[in-house]
Amino acid sequence: MATVATVVGGVALASMMPASAATIDTSAYYQLVNVFSGKAIEGSGGAVVQRTSDGSASNQQFQFLDMGSGYYRLKSKASGKVIEIAGSSTADGATVQMASGAGSTAYYQQFSLLDNGNNVVRFKNRNSGKALDVWEWSSADGARISQYQDLNGTNQQFRLVKVGSGGNPTPAPSPTGGSGGPSTTWPSSAGSVSISGTVSVSGTFDGGMKTYCCIGDGGQGESQDPMFKLANGATLQNVILGSPAGDGVHCEGTCTLRNVWWNDIGEDAATFKGTGGGTSYVIGGGARSGSDKVFQHNGNGTVSISNFYLKSAGKLYRACGNCSSSYQRNVKIDNVILDDIDMVAGINSNWGDIATITRVTLINSSSATVCGKYKGVPKGSEPSYLGEGWNDSNCKVKESDITYR
Repeated sequence: MATVATVVGGVALASMMPASAATIDTSAYYQLVNVFSGKAIEGSGGAVVQRTSDGSASNQQFQFLDMGSGYYRLKSKASGKVIEIAGSSTADGATVQMASGAGSTAYYQQFSLLDNGNNVVRFKNRNSGKALDVWEWSSADGARISQYQDLNGTNQQFRLVKVGSGGNPTPAPSPTGGSGGPSTTWPSSAGSVSISGTVSVSGTFDGGMKTYCCIGDGGQGESQDPMFKLANGATLQNVILGSPAGDGVHCEGTCTLRNVWWNDIGEDAATFKGTGGGTSYVIGGGARSGSDKVFQHNGNGTVSISNFYLKSAGKLYRACGNCSSSYQRNVKIDNVILDDIDMVAGINSNWGDIATITRVTLINSSSATVCGKYKGVPKGSEPSYLGEGWNDSNCKVKESDITYR
């Protein structure tokens, strides 16, 4: 997810100064600027959304009301209302809204501050135990703020910017595996689950960070069964795929893979097969030990990959160049760390594919191709490589978007 600027949309936060999470001034007002998007939390009517940062906007200014025991309410200067989890919900994706204060035991209106350092915190709701979250890693104005289990993603991290004290907020750190980027530390397994066949998922499957194993032979052989098959709209989260993992994950429509880790990529980590358009998301997580592509895009629509770590593989993403059906496909890649790879994204320019690539750190990959163009062909033939693209109609990437280490 290069450095995230806290000067957003041409608006310089020149009249504000960051505050330490450990020294909250309860008499002051703060902007809460998301580290991922660079945009500020805003109370807009009854809704809580993010908006391009404006230090003079009173609906982007919040006072911390001390509720004791390390918990606070977040009170809007504009409305006098506080941020709450609607209906006292404990569900991922629950609505976050503005409402009148409801008493000292209304724990769904209270948040503790988890300190990431550098004036960055996460807000953990006292009732649900979940963190405020820019939903689906959106960088758009008006994107909703929700709650999700605390994964310490940059979309859950907010810089505290004290209003009216002069100075500029400190930029977020660049993606090195710390608080500003993907984790390069492999997660500890919470246990092992042995499966003998594909697990079908509709709705949300939360693996509780257990390791699921084993299908296939761990090789590149085609037509291996997947470990998980996701129905349209399904979410797979908090799962470690052991080795061998067959053909990884199949998304039959659009899907979300959140905090999923592949111990060994095998054939492919995930294949996106949906033909109904829309966007599938890979959010957080990581993969390692692959000789070819990691994410294979056979259907149409868009695959969005963010906050992801990859160690030793061929391509992070490949739009199928010789599937039985040809489509125009898009990929968005943002805030990823790729160590020892050959190519970031391979697309088919003759079919109008578009790769948008931002904030990529390449380690041990100085000769890697960033955006490779191919000529897609009918099934049974092999696509030809046309060369690398930079900042053109198919490859939306600039040299400044890539950091080499």
